[in-house]
Amino acid sequence: MNVAKYLLLAVLLLPVMELVAFFAVAAQIGFLPALALIAIGSMAGMLILRHAGGSHIEHVRVALGEGSFTALQADSAGGLTLLAGILLVIPGFITDAMALVLLLAPLRQAIAGRLGSAAPPRGSDGVVDLRPEQWRHVPDPELPDRRDDARKP
Repeated sequence: MNVAKYLLLAVLLLPVMELVAFFAVAAQIGFLPALALIAIGSMAGMLILRHAGGSHIEHVRVALGEGSFTALQADSAGGLTLLAGILLVIPGFITDAMALVLLLAPLRQAIAGRLGSAAPPRGSDGVVDLRPEQWRHVPDPELPDRRDDARKP
């Protein structure tokens, strides 16, 4: 079987695995504490999506509005944090454990490195140099044109 079939099988079995994990945890600590842990995990996921996601949430909205996920490009740290927030929102201990792994910085960097989309090094100014044919100047109607002022002695 190829990777897509394994991934589909894992996604289809996830609810069953989550129920088994919930009953195992509930048997150890009790039903209400297990339910409280699930609720706390979901609330933490919502907080992560609200605060740490920031502009990445807007990228998802734009990508969904265009009807294509090819428009969504997030940097590795922000993208993995966004994925961790989504996993935390999904109720269950397995998805919460996967999210916690993604939230640990060294593991997140290792995962991003394996995916080939490593974040820029610290201290990087984030500037992307484009060749002249890759961009065009679009004047802002609200800003005055100061090119002539800079050329005058």
